[in-house]
Amino acid sequence: MAIQDKSVAIAILARAPVAGLAKTRLIPAIGAHAAAVLQERMTEQAVATAIAAETGPVTLWCAPNPSHASFQALGADRRVSLHHQPDGDLGARMLAAFEAHDGPALIVGSDCPALTAEHLRAAAHALRDGADVVLIPAEDGGYVLIGAREPRPELFEGMLWGSATVLADTRERITALALNCTELPPLWDVDREDDLARLERDLPELAL
Repeated sequence: MAIQDKSVAIAILARAPVAGLAKTRLIPAIGAHAAAVLQERMTEQAVATAIAAETGPVTLWCAPNPSHASFQALGADRRVSLHHQPDGDLGARMLAAFEAHDGPALIVGSDCPALTAEHLRAAAHALRDGADVVLIPAEDGGYVLIGAREPRPELFEGMLWGSATVLADTRERITALALNCTELPPLWDVDREDDLARLERDLPELAL
């Protein structure tokens, strides 16, 4: 059943831009400080994109907690509320973000600068139009967005996060649950050294 007028929340999971703890896979290529700067820039863009989408309330889920100055600056905008990421693996943290919202929600990270407000609106529209789940795959075998009309613990528990099979495993679970899923075209994220050249080419305003 369609829910054409219903608000669709957007939850962003982000790590504090602390040198040595942020974007650790990029540290060998660009150093700890630059990796932290990149983390901060991409988090700021993710928040701005979510606000621009205007699909519903925007929450920023902060790790290890919301106390970092960059999180506090983003939280000063009344359109964004800050939350502490709970303990547990990525699945537990995403599920907690879903369960915090009363109604449909989209969950994204801060690693996909190619994600636009239009992508978020399209994902929200899919849920409003009757999809149980919406996905935007990542080119590396995971996904950069997952949305659902209600929390679905089965999609997050016992998953091998960080592996190249996350998307395939998620699809299998969606099929096993007989859920109606909409997939949007895949996007790329910034996780490895090879991604930095693409970032500099396609989004030079974020590049270091």
